[in-house]
Amino acid sequence: MRLQDEPEIQAQINIVPMIDVIFAILTFFIMSTLFLTRSEGLSVNLPQSKSAQTQPKAPITVTIDAKGQLAVNRKPTQLQALNGELRQLAQPNQEALVIVNADKSVNHGQVVSVMDVVRQLPNARLAIATQRE
Repeated sequence: MRLQDEPEIQAQINIVPMIDVIFAILTFFIMSTLFLTRSEGLSVNLPQSKSAQTQPKAPITVTIDAKGQLAVNRKPTQLQALNGELRQLAQPNQEALVIVNADKSVNHGQVVSVMDVVRQLPNARLAIATQRE
């Protein structure tokens, strides 16, 4: 007795599930890298400068927001307490780079006051954050 020949179905590779898995993994990596970025300063509108240079990551960031409020490494502070906080953060006998992030609408006198406090620290280098044009 002879059996009927079944028509051969051509083998196929379905890649749609593989593409779904790849996109899920890609989404995971994109979302995880967004949380890995760390901003030391608060969000302010920095002034623009044509001669701006990139500085190495600074361990100390002093931020002055548009309302004139001070923060050291995102921790709110007052001008009177700024010197003590900077001395706690600075390593003894090592050069400390202090970056001042001042909003462009902040009073110039307040920025100079903060810069004066930073200059009183021994072995402190001062940098002012700007945006490139």
